[in-house]
Amino acid sequence: MPARPETVVDLSRLNLSTGEGKRIELPVELAPFELGGQTYLADPTKPQARLEASRHSSGFAFKLTLPVHIEGPCMRCLDPAALDLEVEAREVDQSSAEDAELRSPYVDEDELDIGRWAHDAVMLALPTQILCRPGCLGLCPDCGEPLNDADPAQHEHEKPVDPRWAALDDLKLE
Repeated sequence: MPARPETVVDLSRLNLSTGEGKRIELPVELAPFELGGQTYLADPTKPQARLEASRHSSGFAFKLTLPVHIEGPCMRCLDPAALDLEVEAREVDQSSAEDAELRSPYVDEDELDIGRWAHDAVMLALPTQILCRPGCLGLCPDCGEPLNDADPAQHEHEKPVDPRWAALDDLKLE
């Protein structure tokens, strides 16, 4: 699996006092997404993201927003598929908190790894199946041809007799 590109924001350089916030627009490089043995790519690979950071008395609150266009194979028929998402994610980091729920895994010291966070946020926003069209019919289980634009009569394959019932063919009924 390829390493995820790194985009880091130095939080100390934001110079935020308690109660202040900043909005930053920056390109975030997205590594390819691996799902079900298939590779899906963001186009463009560096979408423009918006980071909103606010400082509170015990840490930071973050909001990440980015539009992303994903392309790759349909999970049913392997034809090209694409989808557009508007990804929104939130994180909180209280450096002094003992509760792991209040610590962001994307903050280390005073650095926010926005590249890793964006990749994970997009993965969580993806649907369970990426399809070429909403009603994709998939592949014929007998011949493997795509069923979406095929004539149903072409896929009425003769089914083999179940070998467990084959002995009944030898019975002679009078």
